[in-house]
Amino acid sequence: MEIWINPACSKCRSAIDLLDEDGAAYTVRRYLEDVPSEDEIRAVLGRLGLEPWDIARTQEAVAKELGLKEWARDEGSRDRWVAALAKHPKLIQRPIITADDGTAVVARTDEAVRDALGRS
Repeated sequence: MEIWINPACSKCRSAIDLLDEDGAAYTVRRYLEDVPSEDEIRAVLGRLGLEPWDIARTQEAVAKELGLKEWARDEGSRDRWVAALAKHPKLIQRPIITADDGTAVVARTDEAVRDALGRS
């Protein structure tokens, strides 16, 4: 199990606390420092069953600069979104937990973290 976090994020810290309370074995990826490649983002999206715009933080300053909210959300625009997430990792929703069963969850709630724990 791996968890993508921003240590400054309270939801990330909460998710880590729940993983620790459960005694889960996991690795931490500080994705703002260890930026995922476009291929890694595509792989996580596949595991999540989501599109890149589903995990984009559209309220971030860089999102506003890019005009992200106005971008098309279709198959033809998918690569543009993935490239933006890789270039500006702050846009990636957090935390993301990749479970041992090959799935992943955006773990913004305690329930989502518990869901990921149940998959491993």
